[in-house]
Amino acid sequence: MQITFNDLYARYTRGQIERMEFEGMVFKIIKSEQRRIVSNGMKPEDSDDFISWLYPRIHTAIDSYRDTGASFGAYMGTIIRLSIKEYRMRNTGNSITEYAAWTIRAAEQYAHQEGPEYLEEECSDQRAGFKDVLQEKVSCRAKNPKQLLILILKCYCYVSDDFLDRVAPRVGIPKEKLKGMIDKLRSIRAARDEELRDMRERVYSQYYRCIVYEKKLSLMQENSTAAVRMKQRIEKARCRLVTMRKRLAGIRCDASNSQIAKIIGLTKGAVDSSLHSLKTRWNTRPDKFMLN
Repeated sequence: MQITFNDLYARYTRGQIERMEFEGMVFKIIKSEQRRIVSNGMKPEDSDDFISWLYPRIHTAIDSYRDTGASFGAYMGTIIRLSIKEYRMRNTGNSITEYAAWTIRAAEQYAHQEGPEYLEEECSDQRAGFKDVLQEKVSCRAKNPKQLLILILKCYCYVSDDFLDRVAPRVGIPKEKLKGMIDKLRSIRAARDEELRDMRERVYSQYYRCIVYEKKLSLMQENSTAAVRMKQRIEKARCRLVTMRKRLAGIRCDASNSQIAKIIGLTKGAVDSSLHSLKTRWNTRPDKFMLN
């Protein structure tokens, strides 16, 4: 004879079995009836995960039961059905979030292309020739090292250690000293840079939120109440994303001319003049490819 939830509860209330044994036997019934209870629209691997996820809830469910007309078996059946619904909703939410993340990742991968393959001899000759040309250009100083230094400090947030190795000889300043200038500039602008990073993170989060909302809308029944509400939520989220992007675009990420002047030891007017000269030369170049 198969033991039911009601039989176990009756034995538990009469004190014939202990609490831990009672919980274990309830779980055994759920496990033995797993296919019938959980298999409705659920994959076998998801069914096993659900049973493991449900086990800690059995303890709370037993404490919450009150014999007010419904049997313990009917109560457990309701708990299992509601738990299945909650588990599916959580899995759906996780799947949608994963979809949003991979949507962005896929867009990044579209731009990636494998480089052409060359013969080893050709590669060696090309690398050697390019290295000689690069070494020759790096070894000589720029025509106006002060302007180049100001431009480097202006774009300090994009400067890497590898770039410093290549540009330091052009400026005529040791790499350690040039790196010290950039580090000092970063310390001055630390609070502003942190604010900019936080703003970027909020924009990214809002962008992901829009993708998640759109995916949820695609899974809803068309013209349903939930779909109408989700459409309104998407419109608000998109408007907020546009506003946040405009605000982010208005935040300057480069150093101010007065900060650069303080680092180098020049007047702000001298920095303004150098940058204006560079901008004028750039606008008059037909190719606009590189500044000398």
